[in-house]
Amino acid sequence: MYALWGSDLSSALHAETLRTKLADAGATRLQLNIDDEHVTRAMRIPTFEEPIGAIVTVWTDGRPGDVTAALSPSADRIEGWRVEERKRLDPPETYDGRRADALANVAVIRKPSELSQQEWMHRWMVDHTPIAIRTQATFGYIQNVAGDPVTPDAPYVSAFVEELFPSAGMDDMHAFYGSGGSDEELNRRLNELMASVARIGADHDIDLVPTSRYLYDLT
Repeated sequence: MYALWGSDLSSALHAETLRTKLADAGATRLQLNIDDEHVTRAMRIPTFEEPIGAIVTVWTDGRPGDVTAALSPSADRIEGWRVEERKRLDPPETYDGRRADALANVAVIRKPSELSQQEWMHRWMVDHTPIAIRTQATFGYIQNVAGDPVTPDAPYVSAFVEELFPSAGMDDMHAFYGSGGSDEELNRRLNELMASVARIGADHDIDLVPTSRYLYDLT
């Protein structure tokens, strides 16, 4: 997975020439999560000095260095990591390049230093995940545990979490949290979720990137 920064990422990342270069480098699937014109109304939380413009996920049978080299000209800055994907709530997927009818939030999270990796993973994977799913109107929930960097001097991150929400959630908190229009239920869900978020350290030192989601089959 790669975090990208640049001035015209939508055009560069959707270019057919990029998909050809990635396929030649051994890539088999491509996922683009782009902060584009469709999600301008959504909330952003930046930790990097410049907000992330896109998250790109590449499945490959080739060498990561070749994939990085193919992708790098598309952005002003690119940072990448190997990841272990865990789908906890499968979203509908069509690999034809069309935009998914969703607000796809990608959170870049970092393990608090006071927690061991084992304790943090348990809190996140076992304790937090079911709370996150039941207190929000998510219809896709994918966890990606970050491993070794694939770009020089990539900053430390622990994971990427992608959550798909109804597009109405950009403007309507009840649509985002699935609270059915009840303010009481909305507050109950918020309190339960935020308490769990704090236990994994995701109440700070986090990048929240609202995106449109696009999938391509490169085979």
